[in-house]
Amino acid sequence: MRLYHHPASSNSRRVMLAAIHMGTPLDVTEVNLMSEEDRRRLTVLNPNGMVPVLQDSDFILWESCAIMQYLADRTLGQTLYPDDIVQRADINRWMLWANQHFSPAIGIIVWENIWKGITGGGMPDPAELDKGARLVARFGAVLEQHLAGREWVAGDKLSLADLAVAAPLMYIEQAKLPVTQYPKMMAWLGRIQQLDAWKQSEPVW
Repeated sequence: MRLYHHPASSNSRRVMLAAIHMGTPLDVTEVNLMSEEDRRRLTVLNPNGMVPVLQDSDFILWESCAIMQYLADRTLGQTLYPDDIVQRADINRWMLWANQHFSPAIGIIVWENIWKGITGGGMPDPAELDKGARLVARFGAVLEQHLAGREWVAGDKLSLADLAVAAPLMYIEQAKLPVTQYPKMMAWLGRIQQLDAWKQSEPVW
């Protein structure tokens, strides 16, 4: 299986975290998102023009959480995505929450404070930063409350849900994400950051 990714993409990092933790073998190809030719080739694989993309023989799969689930199903003995349907439903719930709510909120701030300048979009827009901060506060409070008395997001063990939710928090320092006021979230993130998979997938900024 081949993964097309970029190390500074939090969606890519979700997949790398899962693959490294499960010991799933992958051939990895880094896509240069600043290269017009690389972006053209990427669009052939994924019409959305985004990473990550998994190629397994003739099967092409995009969307980070779908790739994580597929890799788990392809990996014997993994513990991140158990077979029990109730446990999977809980994990799926938080993966979808991350994609639908938490990541997009963080993404507004990441765009304004990191990628906008890199891509020539100009200075951060204070109105957009305020919008992002309000959304992060809204959904950060949901996660903070949920983590009360819990070590992990879904169940009593590390799961795909933790990796999906944690990945966009990789930008805390670079994007100045307003999340450090949530002690339970930060303690949980600290546990994630101690994982070998987190350390091995850390991008060079």
